Amino acid sequence: MPKDTNQLHKKIANAIRKHGPISVAEYMGLAAEAYYKTQNPFGAGGDFTTAPEISQMFGELIGMWFADIWMRMGQPAAVKLIELGPGRGMLAADIMRTISGLPEFKRAVTLHLVETSPRLREIQADVLKDYQPQWYDRFQDVPEGFCLIVANEFFDALPVQQFVKTEQGLQERFVGYDEAQEAFFFSHPAEGIFETSPLSQTITRQISTRIADHGGAALIVDYGHAEPGLGETLQALSKHQYANPLENPGDYDITAHVDFSALKKSAEGYVDVVGPVTQGEFLRGLGIGVRAQTLCEKATDAQRRDIMSALQRLTAENEMGRLFKVMALIPKEAKIEVAGFNI
Repeated sequence: MPKDTNQLHKKIANAIRKHGPISVAEYMGLAAEAYYKTQNPFGAGGDFTTAPEISQMFGELIGMWFADIWMRMGQPAAVKLIELGPGRGMLAADIMRTISGLPEFKRAVTLHLVETSPRLREIQADVLKDYQPQWYDRFQDVPEGFCLIVANEFFDALPVQQFVKTEQGLQERFVGYDEAQEAFFFSHPAEGIFETSPLSQTITRQISTRIADHGGAALIVDYGHAEPGLGETLQALSKHQYANPLENPGDYDITAHVDFSALKKSAEGYVDVVGPVTQGEFLRGLGIGVRAQTLCEKATDAQRRDIMSALQRLTAENEMGRLFKVMALIPKEAKIEVAGFNI
């Protein structure tokens, strides 16, 4: 085999030899599981940069959004703040630091993290050592109760199934193995691809039923599309550059765009769905421009340039502002105004 072939490559190739091609979802799931167990993907030295890594403003505004929701819902005395896929813990740290300025809210909150990677748990434990977080492998393992849930760039990493329109009708796309080339290949070309993520829909229903039964709210932030459509979005990233998702599975970040219309459909029977809106619209609605100016007032020239650059990256149409979407889930009986969605 090629010198750069990794152990997961060999494992998947052997499985295909024995049992035949595997689904795109199975391949993506195996690659993602191995990746997050062994890599430290975040930040300038990793494979990609998330919004909390770009600026503290992102987490501060989400912290204030949760505080506003908590107040509008009657200020319950016990709140489970849950983050799905917390990365290095930067978002949770900024949220907790922000709500520290609201003593009654801070006293009500306990921090709960859904994270399967032992390596990332160690990093999170260090970053969040002042907040006594608790960890879980699955969302449904988090104890019940009023909850405020955030999922930032979580759903994009969940496996997608791909289907192709053929003369025989819709057929699922599989990953096979070429023995001569010692390489993986797709069973169908990337034309007329329809993607769906059953796991994403299942987790959305779990979140929605939890909110319906126990109160609270969820905020989902990710890159994707608001309406269903055709087209392949499966991609791999390595050191902030696009890579071949079929090469060295487990070494690269492998994701797909989130279908917010599917998440919305999964949630609507249980909760009210607000949005999605673009990330730029959401953050501007929460006052990110004012926050940036406030930070600039006490900043050096270099810091001011960094602040304004971060503002541009988070909100501009040609940066994260348009591609990233934000959607909120609240109880049907809440009937409250939800900040950031008044566009």
